[in-house]
Amino acid sequence: MEEPVKASASATDIAPVLIPRSAYIVSPSYDWVLFLLPPVMALLLGYFVKDTWVTNNIIEFAGYEQTLAGLLMGIFIHAHLFAVFFRSHGNPHVFEQFKSRFLFVPPILYFGMLTSNWVLISVSVLATFWDVYHSALQTFGFARIYDSKYGNNPALSRRLDWWLNQLLYAGPILAGATMMDHFKDFGEFEELGAVFFTNIPAYMEGNQQYFAWAIISFGCFFLAFYLFYQLRLARQGYHISPLKVYLLVTTGFVSIFAWGFNSWGEAFLIMNFFHALQYFGIVWAREKTNIARIFRVEHYAFGKYLALALFLGVTLMYGLWTEVIDLDITTLWAVTLTVSIMHFWYDGFIWSVQKKQV
Repeated sequence: MEEPVKASASATDIAPVLIPRSAYIVSPSYDWVLFLLPPVMALLLGYFVKDTWVTNNIIEFAGYEQTLAGLLMGIFIHAHLFAVFFRSHGNPHVFEQFKSRFLFVPPILYFGMLTSNWVLISVSVLATFWDVYHSALQTFGFARIYDSKYGNNPALSRRLDWWLNQLLYAGPILAGATMMDHFKDFGEFEELGAVFFTNIPAYMEGNQQYFAWAIISFGCFFLAFYLFYQLRLARQGYHISPLKVYLLVTTGFVSIFAWGFNSWGEAFLIMNFFHALQYFGIVWAREKTNIARIFRVEHYAFGKYLALALFLGVTLMYGLWTEVIDLDITTLWAVTLTVSIMHFWYDGFIWSVQKKQV
């Protein structure tokens, strides 16, 4: 959701602040259902569907064979990717601020993928790893918002929070059971004859134990330092948000359990479900007025509910479309990749606590 800033802050930047009446982004009930509880909810969902017909039985849909869980998760994931356009293009203030990026970059990227297999394959592999980085930044963004609700200096502990979220997301992937599920995408370069890139999966698999020990060692040291630093700040007057702590602890636990061990074989379902749910939550919370205006239902008696239904309907229809199209057709595959990359890129600059856009 956010990118780290270059500015740093020391403990001397702490100033007495008043804790606001509400430490929540929207409201207690809204935040708990759509921001704070989703990681745990996703973990429970993964537990309850494991080894059931939902995840084991193969169904045929639109000529493709897959599980019901895979189908529904694919629809939900792609739907949340498309939802970014209600923020980027649907918000007049944001659109005017970044108009050139919104109008020119997507067609340029799309044309590049249609005319060059190198661009197409590179973007496909990039999307896999940018997704991990992007997911970590979303949790980082929520954490910083909850921190800011307590009136803390926005630059204080920011870099540490950024590194913590990268560690909680990327660490379990590199050191855990799902590492090869991510790096196998480099095999797509085989059709281009790029031997260097096609050797990466084998290299990573052969050296995973060393990556695992390095990450575990660094992770233990970093977590100890992070806790020490937070306690030090607290003694000097820094107001630690309990909601931020809860979000980071539960998200970290779920990430380690899912990516690190993949005990139920449902890591992608668990991690993508709560990420997408949180994203729908923040987009609706911030853009419901604009969404109602876009669909021209703002003056209806139940305009808000109509807008919500249309918002979900449009995004889920896109998600369904991605599940029925033939991705072997380059023109269609390039559309889905363009939407994915724009989602990741747009989120890096249209959501920002520091810019007061969240």
